[in-house]
Formats: sequence, structure tokens, C-alpha cells
Amino acid sequence: MRLSDYEKQVLREIEAWQRDDGTALVRAISWAMLPVDWLVDSFVPDRVTDQLGEAVGQALGMLSDTAAWTLDAPGLLRRAAELGITAERTEDLRDADLELLDSLALQTLAENSLLATLEGGGMGLGGPALIAADIPLLFAINFRLLLQIGASYGFAMQSPDYRDLVLAIFNVAASGTREAKSSAMREVSVAAASFAHDFTYSGRGMGDTFRNQNRHLPREIGKNLLGRKLAQLVPLAGAAVGAGVNYWFTQQTAAAARMIFRAIYIERRERV
Repeated sequence: MRLSDYEKQVLREIEAWQRDDGTALVRAISWAMLPVDWLVDSFVPDRVTDQLGEAVGQALGMLSDTAAWTLDAPGLLRRAAELGITAERTEDLRDADLELLDSLALQTLAENSLLATLEGGGMGLGGPALIAADIPLLFAINFRLLLQIGASYGFAMQSPDYRDLVLAIFNVAASGTREAKSSAMREVSVAAASFAHDFTYSGRGMGDTFRNQNRHLPREIGKNLLGRKLAQLVPLAGAAVGAGVNYWFTQQTAAAARMIFRAIYIERRERV
């Protein structure tokens, strides 16, 4: 199907995002965190690293829990109607105008960013005792955000079958690397083909491959988050740091999810 001018513009944005290693702010944060990363590798006790890894694993473990894959579809369709989008089912949104869907997706970001910021600030007051508890809550909020953004583009991922796609997005959010983005875009092609031909999505990494991902990904995500979370140990600064890190991670998740689902939307249209 022929793409509109707006869809072609979005496609250029996606291609630029794939080539980019992150915004100037993200690169500055990564550069500033190099000494902290060294300190984490050199001086953080194994028990702290293990505790955080378990927390990340616990958060990602919900991807196998069917109860976690819930979505307020009626609320989403009401917001869509307010934007002038006619849809009786969430799936109908994938045939709506992309510019309107972008507006719909952005509506979900503000409330989830606020939730993550408040949660991080509250947990930051607790110092080291609450860092591990903070991680599962942060992922729960971002998982909710990710599902809402996907549904905003007509892809209601209400099944653990989509866990590979979710893992790919979280990996991009935590690292921001070109390698993570390239891996996620390969998952986009699998998902778009499934949606275009009404196949059941199964991802590229089911079975043993997924289990291997589930072992290694918590370590990678944990490493990216640990240095930033350790600053919560500074007296009086914990709340501000906790709020800031959670806001940063939620913004990264939203940016990755929007690009990924826009890419699926466009590739599906090209395949139909």
C-alpha cells in the first residue's frame, strides 16, 4: 500500500533513530556515568549486584504472567474518539491515520512519567533498602506504558506471546545502542509480517533462545540502571535521584516503544 507523506516522514525519523546512539543528553549522561560504572564493577559487593539482578529478573518475570497483560481498551477507544478516530476495536486503530495515532500514543506518556517519577522519589527516600523494591515497580509502570503505546497504534499485545518484542524494547530503553535497536528492528519485521497476514506472532526467540535472553537481559539492564540508582544512597539526594532516574527510564521506554510500533504500523501497511 502506498505511504502518505506523513508516513514517509515518520519512516525517515525511524531510520535516523536507528543510526543514532542517543540524544546529546543521553550521551552526556552515559559519559558522566563512566566513573560510576567503574566503581560499580570494582567496589559494589556481589550481594548488591545479585540483589538488583534478582529484582530485574522478578520484574521481567511478569512477562510470563498472563494476568499482567491487561489493557483498558474502552478507555483507549474513548480517547481515540475524542481525537476523531473511529474504531470499534483496538485492532481497528492500525488502519487509522498515523498522525492521529501519534497524538493518541503521546497522551499515555504524561501520566506514566508522573507515576514513575513519584514512585522513584518515594523509594529514593528509603536509601539502599528500597533500591531493589524500586526496580519491579519501575518495570511494572513501564510495562503498562508499553502496552498502552502498542495499543494506541492498533497492536493490543494482550498475551505473553509478545514477550520477545517487549524484551527488545526494554533492551533499547536501557542501553540505547545501535545494536539493541537493530535487534529490535529485526523483531519488527517478524511482528509486521504476522499482523499483515493475520498470523499468530511468535517472535524470533521462543523456547531455549528466550530463556537465554531472560538470563542475560536482566544483567545488562541491571548494569545500566545500577550506577544511576546508586546515587540514591547519597543523603538528602536520594529522592531527587530516584525520581530523575525513573523519569529518564520511562522517557526512554516511551521513545523506543513509539519508534518500534510506528515501524510495525508502516511495515504492515507496506505488506498489506
